[in-house]
Amino acid sequence: MKILFAGTPEFAAAHLQTLLDSPEHSVVGVYTQPDRPAGRGKKLSASPVKALALQYNLPVFQPPSLKPPEQQALLAQLGADIMVVVAYGLILPQQILDTPRLGCINVHASILPRWRGAAPIQRAIAAGDKETGITIMHMDAGLDTGAMLSISRCPIIHDETSASLHLKLQQLGGPALLSSLAHLDAGSAVGIVQDDQDSCYAAKIDKAEALIDWAQPAAELDRRIRAFDPFPVAYTTLGDLRIKIWRAQVVPATHSAPGQIVGADSQGLLVGCGEQSLLITEIQLPGKSRMAVADSLNARAELFAPGTQLGR
Repeated sequence: MKILFAGTPEFAAAHLQTLLDSPEHSVVGVYTQPDRPAGRGKKLSASPVKALALQYNLPVFQPPSLKPPEQQALLAQLGADIMVVVAYGLILPQQILDTPRLGCINVHASILPRWRGAAPIQRAIAAGDKETGITIMHMDAGLDTGAMLSISRCPIIHDETSASLHLKLQQLGGPALLSSLAHLDAGSAVGIVQDDQDSCYAAKIDKAEALIDWAQPAAELDRRIRAFDPFPVAYTTLGDLRIKIWRAQVVPATHSAPGQIVGADSQGLLVGCGEQSLLITEIQLPGKSRMAVADSLNARAELFAPGTQLGR
């Protein structure tokens, strides 16, 4: 099958690699986001999908939009049977959706219709979901509203982070994609219409959400810390310092006022919350690497004396 691929981040690159490794398919072109400034020097950086495509000498296209007629004509000239879209980041006009012989399919990191949108992995963890998965769907004009071709399920364990769940879903997605492509090629694919009443939206993560509100229950804060690992990373303030929080666990008893440090020892920082308390075990001070709280205490114990108020 002749495939056009559209995607941008590492999650998408893993699915492109799956297609490149498959003898049944030929990738005739790759679409990805334009190069973006990255790093301290703000030099233009290629997306993971572009980097992989260039390794295989594939044609790479990086239009800022697919709405111009000339872009739509160029895509049609590639003569693809189907377009596979994984975290591309651009809206596909109806003309593009209709161009490939078998249409366009999307690999989405949730069990649709739950968590339609840009950040399904983070939102599932933050909400306390016990399960998520990969949905392969036929794309239509709506936002992740197309008919579902397959669903692969994955449990969310108690200490799951977005980083760890990302890898699990990445591993689920490749086989699910190949299976759906085989059914589409054979004419045996069956699409299941989504029930909009069961839908919810996974809004793009805003960096402002990463600021810890200590008045919230400890269980909710624990989920947010894990959801925002590795981006944007949950944080609190201590005077002028911004302290990133990488690891924590809920402690049943409520020991003090929200945000107040109750204790600081080799086990971590015990901090009061709106309900229960949070034992913070891994942090990152400004200009430093992330490290265990015990190591931070060896260097800056005066910052974390019991009674100190975080979030001010």
